[in-house]
Amino acid sequence: MTIDRLIHVFAGCFILVSLALGLEASPLFVSAWFLAFTAFVGANLLQYGFTNVCPLGWVLGKLGVPATCDAPTASRG
Repeated sequence: MTIDRLIHVFAGCFILVSLALGLEASPLFVSAWFLAFTAFVGANLLQYGFTNVCPLGWVLGKLGVPATCDAPTASRG
């Protein structure tokens, strides 16, 4: 998996968890303040879309996650 794909996976997971913890209709509700974390993740994704700079991307790069997929693609016959 590449850095870009992992950033999307992490963001999606964090958004779903923070919504589950922040919406009163959820059985996992803790506090409405968890919705602020959802807004933060969304703002970070927006900023990443314009600048291509993401702190998680830097961390994943330092951990050795490949930036691109070098595997050959299989041809669809």
